[in-house]
Formats: sequence, structure tokens, C-alpha cells
Amino acid sequence: MSPGDEHEPSGGYAGTGHTRTRLPDGEPYDGAPRRPRSSSRSLVTVVGVVVLLIAAIAFANRGGDEPTRTEGSASGPQTSSTAATGERPVQTESGGIPTGFAQTEQGAQSAAANYAVALGSTGMFNKNSRHSIVETLYTSEAAAGLKGPMDEAYSTNFLSKLGLDANGNPPAGNTFVSRVVPVGTTVERYSDTSAKVAVWYMGLIGMSGVKSTDPVTSTWKTWTFDLQWSSDDWKIVRDSQKDGPAPVPGDDRAAASEEISKAIQEYGGFTYAR
Repeated sequence: MSPGDEHEPSGGYAGTGHTRTRLPDGEPYDGAPRRPRSSSRSLVTVVGVVVLLIAAIAFANRGGDEPTRTEGSASGPQTSSTAATGERPVQTESGGIPTGFAQTEQGAQSAAANYAVALGSTGMFNKNSRHSIVETLYTSEAAAGLKGPMDEAYSTNFLSKLGLDANGNPPAGNTFVSRVVPVGTTVERYSDTSAKVAVWYMGLIGMSGVKSTDPVTSTWKTWTFDLQWSSDDWKIVRDSQKDGPAPVPGDDRAAASEEISKAIQEYGGFTYAR
């Protein structure tokens, strides 16, 4: 899975506090204007590449350390902040990715949620599909600066650590799982031409198969997107991630690899919209 966590955090959870409802109408799949390029902007672009890889690297090298938990606030959210609200999702798409979002706060939230899904998909592990995803979601300037460094980062050696071949394919009889499931979004900043939206999500990543030594596990992260209104849609200028907030694990029985593989093949993704 693409997302990472070793990037400077992005301003917490201030904003509207709205959550998102998922509408299964879509196909399954798996800022301010930029100033002229400078060395600092180039650095941001390179850091963006690292952001997309940290979680996958952590998966490839994960050890057996016990997770730590932090107690949350004693006061819970108001009912109105967690109630599902919504408008009809977009009806257009590009390469299986919903596009044509409204130039509104809700439109920016829908765009961010769907972009997180696409960037967290298995398509990011294949060069051709990765380029298509990046060109669709990012501004042309950001996309041009990301593709080359991404190709170097998703090297054959890196993919092999995940159990994938040079084209991002798993071994025969195995299913590589990489999914992002948005739980909610919040708008941290909004204007008619730019927005900053944070997406709280659960991620799934791992190799499902009889001989797999890296079973599918879940992660909880927050992905923050700086968006710019460009070409009649929201486009990503830059993005960052941080861990959590993660709920206390339940007592659910872990599914066998066959069950996970079957579920991934049978249950498609959603188009996310308010």
C-alpha cells in the first residue's frame, strides 16, 4: 500500500468535523497555485514520493514489536459530527477513478477520499498504472516531478521484498492486498481555488496465500491533501501522512488466507461522496 507516516504532520483535525458516507455507485479500483519551481519545491516533491512508500516499506520490514496505544479524549463527539450526510456521487471517471468533483467543500472532501483510495491501491505497484493514477490525480507540475522518483523508489528490489515481481504481480496462487478504506474527512482550509482536506482511513496490506509469510494486516492513518482547483476538478498539489488515530483492536478471529483472498476478489470498492 502506498501511504506512509514519516512526513511532517499536517495540522491535526481542525475543520468541519464531518464524516463521509460511502455510496457503491463507482467502479472498484485495484492550495494555493504553485509558484515557479525552486529547490525547496523540488524537495517537497521528492518528500512526496517518500510519503507514498513508507507504509509499504514498513510492511516489507515489519518486526514483532507490540503496538502502543494512546488514550483518547474523555469527551466524545456530538451526534451531529458523526452522522452520515451526502449528495449523489460523481458520474464521471478517468481510468476507473472518479473525477469531476464539485467546486465546493463537499466536492473537495469527496475528491480527497477517492484519491486516497486510488493511491492506496495495487495499481501503484505497476509502472504504467502508477503513471496513469499520478497524471489523473496530481497537477501537471506535481505529476511531472513525481513519476521519475517514484519509478526509482518502486524498484525491482523493493517490489521483491513485498513478494511481487518486477511488474507488481504476486506469485501464482497468491493475492497481494493493498486497499485504503476512508472512515471520515475534515476540511482544514477551503477557498474556491484551494483546499486542505484530511482523510482518516483504515488500510489493508499484505500477501494472502498458503505459503505467504506476510499475512494481510490493517493500519490506521490520516492522509492530508493540499488540493488546487485546476481543469474543472480538484488536483493534488502535495500530500502528507501520519499514524492514527487507531481504535483498540477487537477480539475478532483472524481469517485464513483463503478467506481473505476470496473476500478481496468478491468485494469491490466504493465511490466515496457526501
